[in-house]
Amino acid sequence: MHDMTAQYRSIKDEMDRAALGVLERGIYILGPEVEALESEIAERCGARFGIGCNSGTDAILISLLALGIQPGDEVITTPFTFFATGETISQIGAVPVFVDIDPETFCINPDAVASAVTPRTKAIMPVHLYGQAADMDALSVIAERHGLPIIEDAAQAIGSLYKGRPCGSMGHAAALSFYPTKNLGACGDAGMILTNSEDVREKARLLRAHGSGGSYFHKVLGWNSRLDEIQAALLRVKLRKLAEWNESRRQHAALYNSLLAGSGVRTPIEAADRYHTYHQYTIRSPYRDELKPALTEAGVDTGVFYPLSLHLQEVYKTLGYREGDLPEAESAAREALSLPISPTVGIDDIHYVAERIRAFSVAWKGR
Repeated sequence: MHDMTAQYRSIKDEMDRAALGVLERGIYILGPEVEALESEIAERCGARFGIGCNSGTDAILISLLALGIQPGDEVITTPFTFFATGETISQIGAVPVFVDIDPETFCINPDAVASAVTPRTKAIMPVHLYGQAADMDALSVIAERHGLPIIEDAAQAIGSLYKGRPCGSMGHAAALSFYPTKNLGACGDAGMILTNSEDVREKARLLRAHGSGGSYFHKVLGWNSRLDEIQAALLRVKLRKLAEWNESRRQHAALYNSLLAGSGVRTPIEAADRYHTYHQYTIRSPYRDELKPALTEAGVDTGVFYPLSLHLQEVYKTLGYREGDLPEAESAAREALSLPISPTVGIDDIHYVAERIRAFSVAWKGR
């Protein structure tokens, strides 16, 4: 799915110079590289401010706190996502309210969001899943009607667009992840908060550094969630390649779509008003659990993102959800299978993967 060494080799000289430059300067935490990256990412994503932190998970958690989410507050979100989306809500004592998804985009269903708002609702958190933006216009209408902030979980969507607007620019705050396998990946953990609000920016900067503005004076209880200089320097090198790499993913996706037409699997749907960056190229098959091992046997690495919807996870039993409550999310969890899509995947590789899927489909029908 991801050949990180191949990516490194393609930009090795620049990466090496960037890392060694940090070592030579001797500034390792929240220095000039972090400040430059914050500015460059914010500009790329159409936001006023970027606040670097140590992971996408912390970017969500700090965004929630900076927007004033309190214990007992409800935050409406999707259950078909990485665990951090719900986990961070719970970690601050708030309550995740899971609603169903749009089966075509895998993103949160605005109609379901509208039906879930209560007096206890204090925020809406859509996830731009797999690199495709959620329906932000519809969600913004709901948020404005009820006076709610929107926190974009854009961990998988740097460079993605909604009606020409970058993901990360449309909410009151947004969270990015630079986990190594992301479209823009660090060489370790890293993340960033985006916002257009000076108030959110200042609160987030305090929260990421033990609640201190410096000199050992602390205004609030915070975290140790600082982005280090080497990661920022390496990300700045990769950022210059992001548009090219995202376009490569889109070309790979178009080729997959063509080769898998009529193969018996459902290929991803890109909404007409979106620019999908295909962090994952995710097909759907009712025979996913048979197709995956067949591809593994043929030497094809695949991923299941995600095998169990959050509302059915053991840790959330106390919320009272039952199987069948959110049928589209549950169906996606049974059927979704992600194929190799990164820029290091070759055209011949994609043809091979498609051939193996078509061969499986023919064999399965003949059973």
